[in-house]
Amino acid sequence: MTRTPDPSWIEARLTGTRPQVVAALLRYFRDLDLAEEAFQEACLRALKNWPEKGPPRDAAAWLIMVGRNAALDYMRRQRRLTQLPPDDAAFDGAADQPDMAERLDAADYRDDILRLLFVCCHPDLPATQQIALALRIVSGLPVSRIAAAFLIKEKAMEQRITRAKARIANADIPFDTPGPAERAERLATVTAMIYLVFNEGYTDANPASERAGLCDEAIRLARLLLRMFPAEPELMGLLALMLIQHSRQNARFDKDGAPILLEDQDRKQWNRRMIAEALVMIDKAMLHHRPGSYQIQAAIAAIHARASRPEDTDWAEIEALYRALEHHVPSPVITLNRAVAVSKLHGAQAALDMIEPLAAPLDGYFYFHGVRGTFLRDLARKDEARDAFGRAIALANTPAEAGHIRQLLDGL
Repeated sequence: MTRTPDPSWIEARLTGTRPQVVAALLRYFRDLDLAEEAFQEACLRALKNWPEKGPPRDAAAWLIMVGRNAALDYMRRQRRLTQLPPDDAAFDGAADQPDMAERLDAADYRDDILRLLFVCCHPDLPATQQIALALRIVSGLPVSRIAAAFLIKEKAMEQRITRAKARIANADIPFDTPGPAERAERLATVTAMIYLVFNEGYTDANPASERAGLCDEAIRLARLLLRMFPAEPELMGLLALMLIQHSRQNARFDKDGAPILLEDQDRKQWNRRMIAEALVMIDKAMLHHRPGSYQIQAAIAAIHARASRPEDTDWAEIEALYRALEHHVPSPVITLNRAVAVSKLHGAQAALDMIEPLAAPLDGYFYFHGVRGTFLRDLARKDEARDAFGRAIALANTPAEAGHIRQLLDGL
């Protein structure tokens, strides 16, 4: 007797196979809308069939074949040609012959998924459209949930995604299997997009909100990529970095939503399971002797995570890692972060001297003025500190950020 799967099993399997199935259908039809609609149709038929007949041996193969047949059926109806066999015949054939899907998906499926992610990260698209499209197409999040995460109306988000699809449809995107050089380039683009998704959710003070849920989705996508490319140390670094950052979510804001500085957080609230996984991942990445920016950032986060108390933090090692990060990806923001470590080691004046050349490139950056104000406060230069804090408040991205700076200002 076939055991009927419960609805939660079916939902989990559909969510887990979505990237592979949509990616295979996209390569077959070269039409993003058609691939997505074919997958949705396959899901509907799975919800109808699987509770009665039990799950197929290979859910992804089943969905690929049923989605392919549904899309071909639609295309034939559009052309007023002969329809495919009845639904049940398509179900049984796909379930009993998973090798058919393997023949359809002859190329390595990881290249399909990477191609799908790369399509969503097309350079013609603004970052906001890249993130929205990836969340919709790859992750399958409803438009309403994506809109809630971005704090905009559902209709506006639907229009954003539609515009992104139109740009992709008009772009000349190759669908051949990418070579090693192109694959490396695509992988770098995709990892950047995933980290953007994570950062979109990282600033939310409510761990249960839709926006904060983007952190979990970014981590899920990183795990997906790491399963496909298990020897890529930068993917290990990215996953480790996000795990450590996300492990502190419950300690990062007070009950009123105001941010709590790292040194003031209750470290008992940090998720030690996430941290332990990240530390193992970092150690594994370092064995490859191919350091990259995500690995270095993860190593910095790991030093904070290993310190049981703020005063146990190895600031000398953090400063050295930031210097290494500057070498890999020179940036005034990285220099600003290194200055914080320098202030712990050599005092506020040394750190202030270090960031003064950053005044022009970072004039519109909230954190620059907040950090500069803190250094000036520590040097008892109160009037200059007030000016810096006032500028930071004007540039705050959220009311919580502004509130935190006001507390510093009031402390003067």
